[in-house]
Amino acid sequence: MNFTFYKYEGTGNDFVIIDNRTKIFPKENTDKISKICNRHFGIGADGLILLENDEVSDFKMVYYNADGNESSMCGNGGRCIVAFAKRLGIIESNATFNAVDGLHEASIYNDIVSLKMIDVEEVAMEKDYIFLDTGSPHHIELVEDLGNYPVFEKGKSIRNNIYGKEGSNVNFIQPVSQNTFRIRTYERGVEDETLACGTGVTAAAIAMHASNMTQGNEVQLNVEGGQLKVTFDVENDTYKNVILSGPATFVFEGNMNI
Repeated sequence: MNFTFYKYEGTGNDFVIIDNRTKIFPKENTDKISKICNRHFGIGADGLILLENDEVSDFKMVYYNADGNESSMCGNGGRCIVAFAKRLGIIESNATFNAVDGLHEASIYNDIVSLKMIDVEEVAMEKDYIFLDTGSPHHIELVEDLGNYPVFEKGKSIRNNIYGKEGSNVNFIQPVSQNTFRIRTYERGVEDETLACGTGVTAAAIAMHASNMTQGNEVQLNVEGGQLKVTFDVENDTYKNVILSGPATFVFEGNMNI
């Protein structure tokens, strides 16, 4: 069976996206999905995304990690599928779509996609780290000399030894200025460092505010693949109107046989 695929990236976080409104993609074949994402034997990507019809919104997003398993919310993937929906003519400048964590709103102007994330009610302040869920679980640690920090080794250890089989994404952060932070992320499901993580920078921005590392409600996050911005409001210790913004770029399209 032949499929047209589209490659998108958001600050280096890259995805294979397929229009599955006809529902003919073999979603149960985790080995095939994993092979498509493999950078040596497939197209290569941090994840695979299916765009499907939805009864209450413009479309539905179904996200798979590079290991082939359906996963929790992916922020950069959400931004990229909005750009893809615009390419298909499903939307113009504004969108609503359903994902695994519920309904999302988004806008796109000049290849910059702003995506509304879920509200965050709980931020767990532990002794050496912060934990919260922004659609996906995130462990946040402040470190020094982030450029030389062993992100893969430390991230893999924390992901497995603290969070077990289910795992957590692990983020290491270093302040740059009052409202700017550098971040590197080890992603579960990819089981490696990625150039960016949308739910990760969202978690980092909220964690830095909750820990009084920043006082502002607009935070710049420097990721390995570029820069993202997170804005939010705080009401009764709940983070609302959380918006993740940054570029979502079409790379190429092609055909594959499955």
